[in-house]
Amino acid sequence: MLSYTGGLVLLAALLHASWNAMLHGNRDRYLSMAWMSIAIALISTVAALMLPLPPAAAWPYIVASGLVHIVYNINLVRSYSSSDLAVAYPIARGSSPLLVALGAALFAHEAITPIHALGIALISGGILTLALLDRHVSRAAALTALTTGAIIALYTVIDGIGVRQSDGQALAYTLWMFTFYWGTVLVFVARRGITGLLGPIRSNPAAVTSSFVGGLVSIGAYGIVIWALQSGAMGMVSALRETSVVMVVLIGRVFLREAVSAKRWAVCVVVAVGAICLGL
Repeated sequence: MLSYTGGLVLLAALLHASWNAMLHGNRDRYLSMAWMSIAIALISTVAALMLPLPPAAAWPYIVASGLVHIVYNINLVRSYSSSDLAVAYPIARGSSPLLVALGAALFAHEAITPIHALGIALISGGILTLALLDRHVSRAAALTALTTGAIIALYTVIDGIGVRQSDGQALAYTLWMFTFYWGTVLVFVARRGITGLLGPIRSNPAAVTSSFVGGLVSIGAYGIVIWALQSGAMGMVSALRETSVVMVVLIGRVFLREAVSAKRWAVCVVVAVGAICLGL
């Protein structure tokens, strides 16, 4: 069962890396995130109404996670606007497992073993080295990426505890949480107006379509993670998911034509090894 779960979480990592590459690859990332959010919220709203409601105990976590995800979406776009995918993504995703492990230990009483401590050291060291290697990355850009990592850890811990209050209704929990993505759409419309949202359907249909598809991929990616959080330790699930750090650097190199030095590859591998240590 562990290998089956682990395999699905690794699939989620690949899906997650893919939709992040779609987001970063679009020129107007705020628009892309808005249309991703429309896809996520629309499908989730329709599907959620067909399922029984999650129990009352799960709703505080659904609401909290949904609101945090809105902040995450906005901050993610800011992070990708200030640095390459191969830089912003490893910093954000690489910093979250250690924060998840600490949060799980504090709020869910999950133990941190010596191998977990080694994983934390590898991830922290890898992130610091990555920041030093990419000297063109400003402190503001690095801080934005680290903030994204902290937000990821926050919603992962919230969902890790919340889904365990759902009486096995992981799907309903996930779908209702995703309905809060309408909030991201509202933030976009408040900034650019409804014309800014709908106009690109005619002027740039390819970007709208790819963003909508990215939203569908995102549902699958995080849905698998929430399902795994029902029974798996939060640190393990988060760690396996963050092996996407290596995947996204490869995607950035192959599809987005981003330069990736041998040193950056080595550091990403160190971060991924640290993440795997956290999952042992």
